[in-house]
Amino acid sequence: MATMHRFTAGDSAADMLPEAKVLNVRRILAAALFFATISLSCLVLFRDVDSNRFFSSFPSSYPLPGFPSIFPLSAKDPASTSNEYPLEKVLKEAAMEDRTVILTTEEADFHEEAYFMTPRYLMMMWRRIDFLRSVLEMGYNFVFTDADIMWFRDPFPRFHLDADFQIACDHFTGSFDDVQNRPNGGFNFVKSNNRSLEFYKFWYSSRETYPGYHDQDVLNFIKVHPFIIDIGLKMRFLDTANFGGLCEPSRDLNQVCTMHANCCFGMDSKLHDLRIMLQDWKHYLSLPPSLKKLSVVSWRIPQKCSLDSLRHHGSPEESVKA
Repeated sequence: MATMHRFTAGDSAADMLPEAKVLNVRRILAAALFFATISLSCLVLFRDVDSNRFFSSFPSSYPLPGFPSIFPLSAKDPASTSNEYPLEKVLKEAAMEDRTVILTTEEADFHEEAYFMTPRYLMMMWRRIDFLRSVLEMGYNFVFTDADIMWFRDPFPRFHLDADFQIACDHFTGSFDDVQNRPNGGFNFVKSNNRSLEFYKFWYSSRETYPGYHDQDVLNFIKVHPFIIDIGLKMRFLDTANFGGLCEPSRDLNQVCTMHANCCFGMDSKLHDLRIMLQDWKHYLSLPPSLKKLSVVSWRIPQKCSLDSLRHHGSPEESVKA
């Protein structure tokens, strides 16, 4: 997925982002934080230094060494404590003024994909949840975005101000607090407080209650659990009109902030639909303002990615995440 991240951010960032709303980032810090036993993923952290500009230029990032045990296999692993300071230092330097960081993961092994619902995939997903819990524990808010999510506009104005935990959806029912929404863990904004921290601990521990399920399936199980009400977590679901995906695309290109290449099985299908998505966005940007307002252009996707494609390859019907 690392190639997709560079493709979206570095190849044509100026083309992708809207003219009037493009905001400038002066520093981007990237941290290569490898999982202990699988060494699959790294973190990329972006810093918004100027509050009036955001996400329009992408200087070359640099890896920070010394994170071989950032996800220790055992709580008794002494490396877990020795690596806390480097991680906190990275988060501090990457954070905005309100202690918010933007995080994503990139696959480091290009020779082997972590296919959907395989043991390797499940391990990646659950280690990610535990890592994000540690970020909250250090007092940092975060926007987590999968590497296969295209950012077209600044998403912050579309976030709910009163939410502790807000998440994108594979299917949005029309109501931001309806638990029947189908959340997708690939994009979320979480504020660091006692409620969100207890929630992430509960989410991670629930993997033992539901063995063989990934984090998104388990979230669908626990989102109605009495524990969520007991801790007072304010959970909100993001409208696919602004935060869409291949499962449920944002049809109005005048409103879209992000688009997720979800509902895909395999890298070839994902890259195919991502390329078309970029072509469609470039075409939209080339239109005069009068035609943009008329919404005469929409996505030509999905083509190779769909819920049916996941079912065809044996994925659980109740889950649409990829």
